[in-house]
Amino acid sequence: MKTRKAKGECALISTCTVYLVTVGFFFLMAAAVLSGQPSDLLARADDRVRGDPQAPVTLIEYSDFTCGFCLKFFRETWPRLRADYIETGKVRFLYRDFPRGFQGPGLDAAVAARCAGNQGRYWQMHDRLFGDDRRLGPADLQRHAQTIGLDLPLFSKCLEEAPHTDAIRRDREEGVRLGFVGTPGFVLLRTQGTGQQRPIAIPGAVPFKVFQEQIDRLLGAPSPKGKG
Repeated sequence: MKTRKAKGECALISTCTVYLVTVGFFFLMAAAVLSGQPSDLLARADDRVRGDPQAPVTLIEYSDFTCGFCLKFFRETWPRLRADYIETGKVRFLYRDFPRGFQGPGLDAAVAARCAGNQGRYWQMHDRLFGDDRRLGPADLQRHAQTIGLDLPLFSKCLEEAPHTDAIRRDREEGVRLGFVGTPGFVLLRTQGTGQQRPIAIPGAVPFKVFQEQIDRLLGAPSPKGKG
């Protein structure tokens, strides 16, 4: 029993070490891109935001609706982040698109979510696309739109014209510049200026504890004016 327990503890420590080393590597890689330019990541007219816009910490996710690890984050980690940090006003959450292909269901789903956003239902569509029914074909997108109460002719017109495609690709290009080569990828930063706290890049669907440690560290950091 002791041997089995020791092996389990060793495996846990090794896993956590890999996550920390990976986060550290991406922190260094992204520092040159992020340093001194946090406002570039926050100033978006078309941002999809959850939580208090004035929350002291911002978490940005670069994600793909067809990505299995993104689904893992949504099902396992997001509920705890939402309960502990988003709904308590400590963190605001921004979603950025990072479709792995330049065409296909990942891009189509991203467009569909933004088209739903035109009717004030972005997050309803977002959550449904990551829900139990993972089918993302054209007929499925129409069915999802009907379920969340969209104006179907208006939604269909938006899908056909795809006016959001360029903005989606810009999101993806930004993620690539940050060093992300897959999804999901995350950036944590102070909302109102970073002071001495540089933004932190986190690649992959890491455990909740990794987010918790980094968020708590940023929440405990002094504000740009030296208060709190």
